[in-house]
Amino acid sequence: MYAIVTAGGIPQPEDPLYIYSKGDSKALIDIAGKPMIQWTLDALNAAREVEAIILIGLSAKTQLTSAKPIHHISNQGRMLANIVAGVNKALELNKKTEYVLVVSSDIPALKGEMVDWLVDACKTTQDEMYYGVCPRAVMEARYPNSKRTYTRLKDIELCGADIHMTHVRMATEHLDLWERLIGNRKSPLTQASIVGLDTFWKIFTRGITLEELVAHLSNRLGIKGRAIVWERAEPCMDVDKPHQLELLRADLESQQAKEKRAVKAAARKAAVKESAPAHKTLKRPAQRTTTKKKTAPKK
Repeated sequence: MYAIVTAGGIPQPEDPLYIYSKGDSKALIDIAGKPMIQWTLDALNAAREVEAIILIGLSAKTQLTSAKPIHHISNQGRMLANIVAGVNKALELNKKTEYVLVVSSDIPALKGEMVDWLVDACKTTQDEMYYGVCPRAVMEARYPNSKRTYTRLKDIELCGADIHMTHVRMATEHLDLWERLIGNRKSPLTQASIVGLDTFWKIFTRGITLEELVAHLSNRLGIKGRAIVWERAEPCMDVDKPHQLELLRADLESQQAKEKRAVKAAARKAAVKESAPAHKTLKRPAQRTTTKKKTAPKK
């Protein structure tokens, strides 16, 4: 499966992340010693379900590393145009492509096993769009100071994920509507109002469950959609604000330190084992067995 990674965003001077990017791509902001997007690429490389990566918005000059092939596409200017270009590239590489992953470059805590979990979860049905959501309880248990924006439904309070799986048909149908939805992806209420005020009201009054909302939106859009509820917060923890950047920097630096300590401990253990003198086991002499002579009974 191809993973389309969107990395075209460049913070402007009014953006709070501008002081970190200094006019360069947001995806290249340093986190724990490497560009933010490199963490995402490392996760995709570790995922067994990802065959190759289609990177949009950054050229090969950025010298990002990947064991899997990376196909570079220039920024198309709009989110939807970037996704469409990525899907077209996937079809060019393999005309039999049916599904692709759409991944944001700003989820550095993503891991390979999480990517595989998503693909396995989606494969159980044949829908056209799989949209990931994270319950508030899951997010705040992992990142209590993330200050994410949540939508409150009748049965769940949630935020959106930043990695999704979609059928390639989604890149050629309902483009105007999808552009408005993607443009307002950080505001679920605005998204709901686009597809109907009744939906907006049901969300506003918490009068609809997640399952009912998905069914309602799928019917309105004329697609088969499904919500994927994450039990992990990392695929939903993106970097939009400075405090989220600092949070993930501290978290990933802590992970790195823990991994280094584990490697050093393993190396010390191996060195001790190698230097320890070999102890020869002394064989005990075989014990002689004496057979008592039978004496004839006295008469």
